[in-house]
Amino acid sequence: MAKYDEYKVIHVVEGGCGTLLLGSSGLPLKKLESTLNQEAADGWELVFQVIENKRFMLFWTREAVIATLGRKHG
Repeated sequence: MAKYDEYKVIHVVEGGCGTLLLGSSGLPLKKLESTLNQEAADGWELVFQVIENKRFMLFWTREAVIATLGRKHG
């Protein structure tokens, strides 16, 4: 497993309005892609990711991506 000098965790959440109105709105993939591309431009690499399902306002669940990024100092 690669060793990194620095780690960062990012959290990208499904929208709350879509969850309330539609019961589910899905993860904002364009936002996730944009965020990961920005971080990659700064030298960060995706190390690990997990999708979390969390209760939202008693009746609904909402998804989120938790991604761990790492980078080495050169």
